Amino acid sequence: MPSAKILMITGDFTEDYETMVPFQTLLACGYTVHAVCPGKKAGETVATAIHDFEGDQTYSEKCGHNFALNATFDAIRAEDYDALVIPGGRAPEYLRLDPNVIKVVRHFFDANKPVAAICHGAQLLAAARVLEGRTCSAYPACRPEVELAGGTYAEIAISDAVTDGKLVTAPAWPAHPAWLKQFMAVLAA
Repeated sequence: MPSAKILMITGDFTEDYETMVPFQTLLACGYTVHAVCPGKKAGETVATAIHDFEGDQTYSEKCGHNFALNATFDAIRAEDYDALVIPGGRAPEYLRLDPNVIKVVRHFFDANKPVAAICHGAQLLAAARVLEGRTCSAYPACRPEVELAGGTYAEIAISDAVTDGKLVTAPAWPAHPAWLKQFMAVLAA
């Protein structure tokens, strides 16, 4: 039975599937997962959005579910966690402005702990300045952030994921099987 304790940092307008699916999958596989959002407490919710690919130049956005947080951001200590998950959606755009979130993200890289980020999660990684010399996938519109942060953008299929050391990234929710499989392999290593 897995024993890793995983922190998930999320926020309002996080992508529904990229939050719910990894949260529930990791719990179902026996991991402890704490989902937090700055300024919110356990039991409160974040609004999610469903992003879909319908043939337009970018994704469409619809209202998703309310996602219940099960831990309080101000009460967590990054040192108590073995890994970090960063869902995509619009939340990373705002989370990257919070210096306490940046500190938490940097902790996982400084301590060489596993990190999984998907879609726009790369915006938070870029803001934390942890992509220098790393290969990272993300939603294609985030390519400039990855490259400006000194990372190499992995141009892969939307259903693929890439692992660089302990960093596992993917372009969007269609990659869940590959992304979660690679992340759990890194967790088990």
